[in-house]
Amino acid sequence: MTARKPEVIRNGTAAGSADPGRAHSMNVPFFDLGRQTRRIGSELSEALMRVVDSHDFILGEAVSKAEREIADALSVKHGIGVASGSDALLLSLMAAGIGPGDEVIVPAFSFFSTASSVLRLGARIVFADIDPRTFQMDPDEFRRGITPRTRAAIVTHLYGDCADMSRIEAVAEDRGIPIIEDAAQAFGARHGGRYAGAMGFCGCLSFYPTKNLSGIGDGGMVVTNDDSAAERLRLLRAHGTVNGIEHNTLGINSRLDSIQAAALSVRLPYVEEWNGRRRQIAGRYRRGLEGVVSLPLTVETNEPVYNQFVIRTSERNALQEHLQRNGIGTRIYYPIPLHLQEGLAPMTGKAGDCPGAEEAAQTCLALPIFPELRDEEVDCVIEKICEFRFQ
Repeated sequence: MTARKPEVIRNGTAAGSADPGRAHSMNVPFFDLGRQTRRIGSELSEALMRVVDSHDFILGEAVSKAEREIADALSVKHGIGVASGSDALLLSLMAAGIGPGDEVIVPAFSFFSTASSVLRLGARIVFADIDPRTFQMDPDEFRRGITPRTRAAIVTHLYGDCADMSRIEAVAEDRGIPIIEDAAQAFGARHGGRYAGAMGFCGCLSFYPTKNLSGIGDGGMVVTNDDSAAERLRLLRAHGTVNGIEHNTLGINSRLDSIQAAALSVRLPYVEEWNGRRRQIAGRYRRGLEGVVSLPLTVETNEPVYNQFVIRTSERNALQEHLQRNGIGTRIYYPIPLHLQEGLAPMTGKAGDCPGAEEAAQTCLALPIFPELRDEEVDCVIEKICEFRFQ
């Protein structure tokens, strides 16, 4: 896969600016998968019927094919299909030998499973704060979270951008800490020319329908260059067995269905085009909203793929209500930072522990962004935000 260089934010200023002009009022969906399905629906139907006709539903040839294709696309040696992105995180921790008494550093701002996977193994979560301007784990906070009991770290590439892996890796390698990449929202994103998911011990992918590369339901994959980790992951995803008879370790049941794999193989050739369109939309937002709201920064060597385009404003709730009244869909990812989630007790903390994550949770708002979004719809979003800000 190749990627074009996106517009880069330097010192908080967007490269270039443009007036989107007046846009007529219209309903703008936050996400509309139907537009994509109408384009490739016949290809999907044919691929799915081939699986149905083959009766090869579990870890079949369609899965092996998708594993090879996705590993090649990300320039890694192994792809191990699993049932979900959440299971990819859990299995990666299991492959790293994480268990009770171990500490795992996790960003305080991410999806719930980034942290819950650690707690499920009886390990201890250590929350690292983020830089609220980038939404990514702060490398200095990562370094401060390391203790003699640290056995791994999960680094999330949030919203389709990459964390500053070069700085994080430098610290982790010096301390012998394996990095598990949560690349669920960042398929195709790059940092310093390396793909999200291909830089650490393991990379965890999600194929949930809203992702840049998606299936038609739940699905996930672990990618890795570590031969022994790949072998162990293939055991762990299938109850610790490769032949259905001998169980060499205690695993779980987490296998990518052939139906999902077939859908991935259909969609994968389009991902570069779709990610390019996401960058175009993000550039249009940046030009139209510069100086109006706080725009996300990205590390200069990053090439984001914008699974989400997230702005920040202290008037977030009022702006969201204004956009809703004008027929524009938005989402908040995430209104409660992980260290304040009751479901992670006893690992929860208190307000003030991670101020960057808490600021992001109170101010972030995701705008519509998907490949089939039309320029006039983007301009309508920009117009309504400007209307709110300057009314």
